[in-house]
Amino acid sequence: MQEGSALRDLLDRLLASTSLDVARILDRVLAGHEVTIEEGERLFDAHGHDLLLVTLVADELRRRAVGDVVTYVVNRNINFTNVCIKRCGFCAFSRGHREEQGYFLPLEEIVRRAKEAWELGATEVCIQAGLPPKMDPDLYPTICRAIKAELPEIHIHGFSPEEVVYGALRARCSIEEYLLRLKEAGVGSLPGTSAEILDDEVRRMISPGRITTAQWIEVITTAHRLGIPTTATIMYGHVETNRHRAAHLALIREIQKETGGFTEFVPLSLVHSEAPMYRKRLIPGLRPGATGEEVVKMHAIARIMLHPYVRNIQVSWVKEGPKLAQWCLNAGANDLGGTLINESISTAAGATYGQLVPPRELRRWIRDAGRIPAERTTLYELRTPLTDDDPPHPLDEAAEHPERFGSYFELIRDERFAFRKHYRIVLQQVTTGSATPSRTPSVTGA
Repeated sequence: MQEGSALRDLLDRLLASTSLDVARILDRVLAGHEVTIEEGERLFDAHGHDLLLVTLVADELRRRAVGDVVTYVVNRNINFTNVCIKRCGFCAFSRGHREEQGYFLPLEEIVRRAKEAWELGATEVCIQAGLPPKMDPDLYPTICRAIKAELPEIHIHGFSPEEVVYGALRARCSIEEYLLRLKEAGVGSLPGTSAEILDDEVRRMISPGRITTAQWIEVITTAHRLGIPTTATIMYGHVETNRHRAAHLALIREIQKETGGFTEFVPLSLVHSEAPMYRKRLIPGLRPGATGEEVVKMHAIARIMLHPYVRNIQVSWVKEGPKLAQWCLNAGANDLGGTLINESISTAAGATYGQLVPPRELRRWIRDAGRIPAERTTLYELRTPLTDDDPPHPLDEAAEHPERFGSYFELIRDERFAFRKHYRIVLQQVTTGSATPSRTPSVTGA
């Protein structure tokens, strides 16, 4: 009997012993029907045997969509400042502009980090940061032009919808005009972060002053229309309900059906321990992040609700760690994200899984889960052959000396990059066009 037929027979037997409503929903899923918000809400309430079947159906849909290959990208995060005018309840990364721990990387250092990543085999830099006060609207394009001047082939995955709205506001132009400026400056794709839960009532609770759901949608759909692909995310495990989760997924699906611009969907569970809204008990009923069951469930139901429109479901090793990430590979996920090199935002919030995982380690996790590893580009083009070999990568050796990349906690104490010293200088460079990123100093350990 063929493998597909055997699996279908197993699923049929499980369907017969599962809660009737769950069985009906999943049977329709396997027949190619979309899951409604109400049905998605019911799946989020699944436990025990019902949840086991949910994960099996998600895994079957993953197999149909992308096969047994699990991908990853070699990239570096460059969070160039932690100073932000917003005070989101879940963010332990941001600092006020007068705080001692506020930092701002000069253009020369941003470019140096990008060049170092490129020399170590990275194909992408991910550029995101806080929203600094009185920002020159050309700051983001200037950063991109500086990187591209030195590294024309590197992919810039940069600037969340929150940052795009802020840039457009500072530039006094439309979102479309500002996105065109970023594209012309070298942005290749946008991270679909700042989504949290796409429900304004929830957003007002956890992040008052954050962009609205409508603004997030406007940035994303405009980017897609302009030929700029994006990711999509959800942040869960705080005050949202199962209904909120299902509605969020349904909204992502509708956008993708209209634009086709999402490259992946990335569930992000709340890292709660240092989040201000949790540490200060600011919101009644706030949960301490998602449970392990909720994490598996979110990845599985994301695959089920977004199939076949979004092919790639990513699991974040930064949030979940290697063991839970491996399990999610059997519940609908097919991507482990990036090497990151400098992970700051989750680390600041209390994540304990480090700031860097080299390709060799990612490939081991994938093989240990019984799957086939492959390096990809940001836009999911495969870069390595599908063989049993694990080719050596320059980042593997470099990762044995992580001190060369520095850490977030070293960075916020480093006087060389103190916000109060460098921000005005950088803004003057941007305004006068006098930035000279090609003369990059040799700065390490930050």
